[in-house]
Amino acid sequence: MILSCSSLTKLYGDQEVLKNITFNIEAKDKLAVIGENGAGKSTLLKILQNEESYDSGTLSIAGDVTIGYLSQDHNFDLSLSIYETLESPYKNLKNIEKRMRYLETQMTHSDHLDSIMKEYDALTVRFEESDGYTIESNIKGILNGLGFQKDIWYQPVSILSGGQKTRIILGQLLLSEPDLLLLDEPTNHLDLEAIEWLENYLKSYPKAIIVVSHDRYFIDQVTDSIMEIENGKSRIYHCHYNEYAQIKKHNRDIDLKHYLNNQKEIKKMQQSIDTLKSFNREKQLKRAHSKEKALERMQKTEKPNSLPSPIHISFQPEIESGYDVLKVKDLSMSFTHPLFDHISFEVKRNDRIALLGPNGIGKTTLFHLILKDLIPDSGHIHLGVKVTIGYYDQEHSSLNINNTIFDEISNSFPKMNNTQIRNICAAFLFKGEDVFKTIDILSGGEKGRIVLMKLLLNKANFLILDEPTNHLDIQSKEVLEDALLDFDGTILFISHDRYFINKIATKILDMSEHGVDEYNGNYSYYLEHLKIKSEQKETAVSQSKIVNQADRALKNKLKKVENEISSLENTIKEKEALLEEEEIINDYKKYNECTDTIEQLNNELEEKLLLWEELNS
Repeated sequence: MILSCSSLTKLYGDQEVLKNITFNIEAKDKLAVIGENGAGKSTLLKILQNEESYDSGTLSIAGDVTIGYLSQDHNFDLSLSIYETLESPYKNLKNIEKRMRYLETQMTHSDHLDSIMKEYDALTVRFEESDGYTIESNIKGILNGLGFQKDIWYQPVSILSGGQKTRIILGQLLLSEPDLLLLDEPTNHLDLEAIEWLENYLKSYPKAIIVVSHDRYFIDQVTDSIMEIENGKSRIYHCHYNEYAQIKKHNRDIDLKHYLNNQKEIKKMQQSIDTLKSFNREKQLKRAHSKEKALERMQKTEKPNSLPSPIHISFQPEIESGYDVLKVKDLSMSFTHPLFDHISFEVKRNDRIALLGPNGIGKTTLFHLILKDLIPDSGHIHLGVKVTIGYYDQEHSSLNINNTIFDEISNSFPKMNNTQIRNICAAFLFKGEDVFKTIDILSGGEKGRIVLMKLLLNKANFLILDEPTNHLDIQSKEVLEDALLDFDGTILFISHDRYFINKIATKILDMSEHGVDEYNGNYSYYLEHLKIKSEQKETAVSQSKIVNQADRALKNKLKKVENEISSLENTIKEKEALLEEEEIINDYKKYNECTDTIEQLNNELEEKLLLWEELNS
């Protein structure tokens, strides 16, 4: 065990942020820490690496354990290049190498060759044992993985943006290979390609990791356990996120049921006591007294912790659009250099389309072209009949930072009265005097909620969303997902949240410099398709082989998918038959488990059928 935490408590004034945090970390554990915004997740990481103190409890860290923490502070020597900055974890090894090079120059003309050779041999052993000869390849691998183009490797760090500097810090941390990695939202400022690279890197990382993240897909890929912090307390789940969500809901339902049954029993006994006392006779009073003692001895079920107040969102378009919502034809755009060209696609009513592509390809620019904030170099954009647009801006630039929350809504929707404004603000968790906070002091998540609020009130039938889940905690993401799934309109969105994409998207547009590739289905289907294409390319040796192998791979894939469909259909029939059995019908828990399994199997079947259709097209 490298770290042990027991009953840890942290106070800010009179407020208990952390109440009873208890967990252990072994040498190769990979733990995700989740919870709503403000739950104390980042505070816990700071405590673990001694940036903050704690008020009570115990924290024990093995004496020889090294801890690396992903900080958002940028303390670089701005005169160094990007490459030199990433060399910093190897400072000692670079000094050894420098000394070795010096000794090599002395070997030809020194009178102390024996001592020089002895020192040189010792340094060479140390250098080799510390993998000194892999320094260059390690650094280049990190630079490529984190998305730094080769042409800027030797440019000064000062040219980088804040997000790029954070990636440099992450790179330094990974290269230092501490015994325990503490990562606070490590996927911020990364595009999908870099996130996937980081996932693969961390999956093979041979030491322990604790990661705070709202990225559910990333959590599933990288970690093997989840620690939830709720109402200041921690609870460990040894599973992936989907299973955690099911277990949590099940446990909460059971706890609530036991509590309500216990309260019902207590109320019934108290009523019996009150009835006996009302007779005011010795015999009945004795029975009442006996029941009171029994009530005192009765085990009381603790009331389950209340859930954080959820955001209530329901997007309802005022009018229905025509069937053809948007047509983009041969669109090209450049600024100081060409950005993209030959972008063509169509959006139909009730489509939910995810726009993917690397950072810098022009996805947000494309949105501004659709919104007519920019004029394209060439090409055409045509909006359909009765299309009304609601836009979510990831930068929240539509907000007047000098306004209060109340004024922002009032100015944007002048027909709303005070009561209506307060009610909608309360639905988005701005209650009481909170509505008079100025926007400039709000967190990113709070600003995001205001933009979502305005989006809801706009009653548009075509939602264009640019990173709508940024700054939202997991619970808020799930509320937004449910609202978008119920939305009777059309959605075009950009997101790096693959869990969100997988849940919302019915179509994927993969954007590149010279067009878009279209995929019908969600993110899982998109990945499956890319995998097939990749497998086909890898097996190709010549044109003839490409054709033959692709055909064979397709047939094999088709046969495999058909077998999987048949197996799933049989399993669903078996599970549905179980629902008719008395044992299952009379057991609430078994019945719910069975219906949940059937729902999951049907979702898998739907994905396989989509894949089968694609393979046959």
